[in-house]
Amino acid sequence: MTPTDQVFAPLPHKDLVTVAQLAPAEIVRIFAAAAELKRNRREHCDVLRGKKLAMIFEKDSLRTRFTFDVGMQDLGGGAVFMDHRDARIGSRESVKDVARNLERWVDAIVARTFKHRVVTELADNCSIPVINGLSDYLHPCQALSDTFTLWEKWDGRLAGRKMAYIGDGNNTCHSLVHAAAKLGMEITVCTPEGYEPNAKVVSSALHTAHETGGDVHVVDDPEAAVAGAEAIYTDTWASMGQEDEAEERAAIFHEYQVNEDLMEKAAPGAYFMHCLPAHRGAEVTTGVMDGPQSIVYDIAENRLHVQKAILVLLMNR
Repeated sequence: MTPTDQVFAPLPHKDLVTVAQLAPAEIVRIFAAAAELKRNRREHCDVLRGKKLAMIFEKDSLRTRFTFDVGMQDLGGGAVFMDHRDARIGSRESVKDVARNLERWVDAIVARTFKHRVVTELADNCSIPVINGLSDYLHPCQALSDTFTLWEKWDGRLAGRKMAYIGDGNNTCHSLVHAAAKLGMEITVCTPEGYEPNAKVVSSALHTAHETGGDVHVVDDPEAAVAGAEAIYTDTWASMGQEDEAEERAAIFHEYQVNEDLMEKAAPGAYFMHCLPAHRGAEVTTGVMDGPQSIVYDIAENRLHVQKAILVLLMNR
């Protein structure tokens, strides 16, 4: 087996539904594969030659749709986009039947859904890999891209590093908490009362952190949260499907904006992170978003490389 074959050796999982299912060493394997695919992008154009990916999307997307499609093209395969924004999966025929049909035609599925149970039902009812491209509960590809970007910036040394997440305890937050705990990081989530991350996610991540040397905190004071943090993360205050709450949430979250004053209270040179799309003037100021500490576009680029790694490690069997 060549060194490249070792880097691309399949993961022991059929699907990627949550970061929580991955062992720390498996996350590092994804990072190593992503780094190789990024470094030698043109040298691995046949890894998934002839393979096909079904992309089932109930939600609008720029990064997830574009990077999975381009990723399959880079690897020699192809992607078929299934637009379910008007009719959600399971409305015309059962999720089980959708899964049983697709497994006869394609080699993997990426699903971007409103309800997390749709992703798990797809995975439970077909023999091909199912990748969670985002659900109302989790966003694993995003969190792996976030932590991979820090892994690059910090030369592979993530254990013991401090991160603060400021804002809504949403799907991105959940997966980021899982990923940070798996990698031995200390993450502090700061939200207004009533918007904390899911208690089961926090409990699971704390259990993991006790094994890896990391830690998880949930607080409501942004200045306390960012003290000593080397990376500051935020996300939109109202996710897709919550548009009718946007005005109410803006009033509740206005003290949780990541601005220049808050960044100054973090560790010197702390990175600013956002999964995008961002709302300048709401959860983040323009100065921070476009400033020298922002790595948001590095993360966006790395969505391509990390998702290519996931595709290879699940489909190249």
